[in-house]
Amino acid sequence: MENQSFSRELFKQVIIFLMGGFIYGAIEILYRGYTHPSMFVTGGLCLVWVGGLNSFFSSRLPVIFQMLMGSIIITSAEFLCGLIVNIGFDMHVWDYSNLPFNIMGQVCLLFLCIWFGISLPAIFIEDHIRTGMFGEEKKTYLWKI
Repeated sequence: MENQSFSRELFKQVIIFLMGGFIYGAIEILYRGYTHPSMFVTGGLCLVWVGGLNSFFSSRLPVIFQMLMGSIIITSAEFLCGLIVNIGFDMHVWDYSNLPFNIMGQVCLLFLCIWFGISLPAIFIEDHIRTGMFGEEKKTYLWKI
């Protein structure tokens, strides 16, 4: 029974990962006209991790803090991906060197703020997938600090 429960949760995580990959890629295509396969992986991981904050903290964490943590998670994932893809494999998928407050051209303050805003729909999307597709109980959100 425990193995079946693990398999079901793994299946949910794979679906959430795939949705995150498609959404992240779509955002990139809308923003700059193209994307890269590495962004699919990054986006998938981000939706799993950011969306999972509400489950991990059992709705005790105010949404604003989930968003802050989400922006840090996404920025960290983007930085790690940039280190591997842009610097390690020298692929030059993106470069924020021309933007202020950047770190090695891989992340910058502007996108940290953008990821803060995008974290809110990510939280809702992951919860909606869990309730709509898998019949899980609807999450509650703590709006006050």
